[in-house]
Amino acid sequence: MDAVLDQPVLVLNRLWQAVNIIGARRAFGLMARGHAQVVHHHDDDFRTFSMLDWIDFSVTNPPINLFELVHTPSRAIRLPRVILLTYFDKLPCKELKLTRNNVFERDKNTCQYCSKALPREQLNLDHIIPRDYGGKTTWENIVCSCIKCNTRKANRLPHEAGLRLIRKPVRPKWRPVISMMLGTQHREMWKDFLDLAYWNVELEE
Repeated sequence: MDAVLDQPVLVLNRLWQAVNIIGARRAFGLMARGHAQVVHHHDDDFRTFSMLDWIDFSVTNPPINLFELVHTPSRAIRLPRVILLTYFDKLPCKELKLTRNNVFERDKNTCQYCSKALPREQLNLDHIIPRDYGGKTTWENIVCSCIKCNTRKANRLPHEAGLRLIRKPVRPKWRPVISMMLGTQHREMWKDFLDLAYWNVELEE
């Protein structure tokens, strides 16, 4: 049961915009307090269910996969995959942190000099303008680099080492942390709700 309650649930605000991913345990808590409803694709349409309605629906429409059920002492309840908040209508702005993982995510684990996609343990971060030249640790001056290119470049500017960037690095306009939580399976399951305009919106400073 614990494993089922750890399953991810997509959270939509009152305007049906994706705002977060939480565990099923927390989703049930929000539903029980009346702060959220389940969104479910049924009969070629999206329906919303209160907690009690969802319990009734679970009885009459059991899932094919038994791992989609949460068992209580008296009943089995379907696992919600998407919930709709009943009050919250904002898009939360989260600080976009410059971290090793987030740079790798932005650059798709691909060396920005030779275009090779590699496992992360075979990649480094490179300051395009070296720190000795006054280069700063910013989104615009840090790129993913393979060890071979990183060693070749050393403490030089790219053109001094005969290297060229495959693209100009920029500050991401999406949220890497949320993006990384969305595996292929979950993207497919939530595709109707992952509005591209939302995921690519410029974050407020």
